Amino acid sequence: MSLLTHLVLGASGIGGQPDPNGLPGSSALQQLISGLAFWALLASLAGLFVSAIVWALSAHSGNYHHASAGRRGTIISAVAAFLVGAAPAIVNFFENLGRTVH
Repeated sequence: MSLLTHLVLGASGIGGQPDPNGLPGSSALQQLISGLAFWALLASLAGLFVSAIVWALSAHSGNYHHASAGRRGTIISAVAAFLVGAAPAIVNFFENLGRTVH
């Protein structure tokens, strides 16, 4: 058998499971990620408030350029909050999808 055949046969038995206790500092990293998600949600909330205020005041005063920018900021802030909240589910979905590959 060639070296390539040995490598392919040897690699076919490789497996892995995500283990939160597999490396030191995993709990600290989990806390860091949770804190960053909290800050991201706060930033999204602040962006939503500011953008909605800009949108409302600009639309009321007839400044359509700034009203458009406020509307865009409102949508971007809402999508950002959605993505922060949905990130664990998105990662889990693709991890489960990857487990189906054989």
